[in-house]
Amino acid sequence: MPDKKTMTTGFGAPIGNDLNTATAGGRGPALMQDVHLLEKMAHFDRERIPERVVHAKGAGAHGVFEVTADVTRYTRAAFLSKIGKRTEVFARFSTVGGERGSADSARDPRGFALKFYTEEGNYDLVGNNTPVFFIRDPLKFPDFIHTQKRNPQTNLKDPNMFWDFLSLTPESLHQVLILFSDRGTPASYRTMNGFSSHTYKWYNAAGEYFWVKYHFKTDQKIKNLTRQESDHLAGSDPDHATRDLFDAIASGNPPSWTLEMQIMTPEQAKDYRYDIFDVTKVWPHGDVPPLVIGKMTLDRNPVNYFTEVEQAAFNPSNFVPGIAASPDKMLQGRLFSYHDTHLHRLGPNYQLIPINAPRCAVATNYQRDGAMRTDDGGGSGPNYWPNSFGGPAPDASTLEPDYPLEGEAGRFPYSHPNDDFIQPGELYRKALNDMDRTNLVGNIVGHLGGAIPRIQKRQCALFAKADPELGQRVAAGLGLDASEINRLAAMTADERAAATAS
Repeated sequence: MPDKKTMTTGFGAPIGNDLNTATAGGRGPALMQDVHLLEKMAHFDRERIPERVVHAKGAGAHGVFEVTADVTRYTRAAFLSKIGKRTEVFARFSTVGGERGSADSARDPRGFALKFYTEEGNYDLVGNNTPVFFIRDPLKFPDFIHTQKRNPQTNLKDPNMFWDFLSLTPESLHQVLILFSDRGTPASYRTMNGFSSHTYKWYNAAGEYFWVKYHFKTDQKIKNLTRQESDHLAGSDPDHATRDLFDAIASGNPPSWTLEMQIMTPEQAKDYRYDIFDVTKVWPHGDVPPLVIGKMTLDRNPVNYFTEVEQAAFNPSNFVPGIAASPDKMLQGRLFSYHDTHLHRLGPNYQLIPINAPRCAVATNYQRDGAMRTDDGGGSGPNYWPNSFGGPAPDASTLEPDYPLEGEAGRFPYSHPNDDFIQPGELYRKALNDMDRTNLVGNIVGHLGGAIPRIQKRQCALFAKADPELGQRVAAGLGLDASEINRLAAMTADERAAATAS
């Protein structure tokens, strides 16, 4: 074994913890003083130019969102203020890990990003086609994405990197099972759902607040590809999903999605059986039934891909009054990272690019100058606040209601009483049918088979902890000893990592 090296910042200072973001209490939100997180995320955001670090390949379309139910008891957002109200939207769908030239049929989550051009400014919702994510702390995000990209020595996709990280990160198991089911290869962007994944905060005109999740359900019905079908398309038509979306709209067959919301009061959330801010967990519909509140229809293709799709910049920190962030640590990290990435990729005035600029509101602030300033730059008005020359002033009536925080500042490991194996096990046993389970096992074996045996064993142990049958089937497919997998599954995470370290 080589001598152990101490991890440091870019300036050589030792790092004491690289797994847990500094937060106010164990549940967050994140603290701005976590300079290690900021350095790590900022460097990660700048690693690749000029394409997006993630979600590099995508397709987009314009459309409209229409409210179909009264939700004013939950939110004061103007674009949701009455039944029948319509708001212009722009949507971008994408793969995540591949480059701009990668295949649309890759086994990969699909990005589902929306920009609502509301009268109170732009509201951006950044989600995926899955209701959960691989990790729940943003400090792990650069490392996770590195494992989905290319080996720094060979420049090849590397199953050892991929599975080494996942097998050492048990919280990833829920998303791993979704990814390696046939849901991991949607047949098209039109035939997949979209989820906020994160929990958000809605608040009404009376100052009451609620915790919510968004579910955009495809009206075209879900359709997925088998491993064999996706492999064929990767060679025969790698742009099939991009083509399908464009052609459907061009032929007068606009796709649509029905928006369902899960809404929970603070009182319900307080003692809920899962941590509602853990993005690796779902809220079972039996606990929190979804409410249908609207419909999105995409009916207009871009005129120019670069100006409208490639330059589109979605930012989860773009909120409007009535909608705000939750303490979800991954969301907290994204509030910084998306904006920071756009500053790097498109410049300090990316909000002036037409696809990103507000259409139903006027931006008035004291941000001035910078590269690619395309408007009058604030004209002759003051560039500071407070001022007595008639400049724009803050409006306290738009502030979101407070919510309580507690705990000491520090780096806290996850401590919620429910573990990371309950929901993956239920997904395998209850959400998948026999054919789905068979395809899932085959998809896992086909990919995990490229990793070295000790990593295979560690990952199989996680499968076995979720469901013994799943662990046994994957182990059998890989030719591993089932008794050894069961032995590893009975260990703690640290014991398992030590037992399979070499």
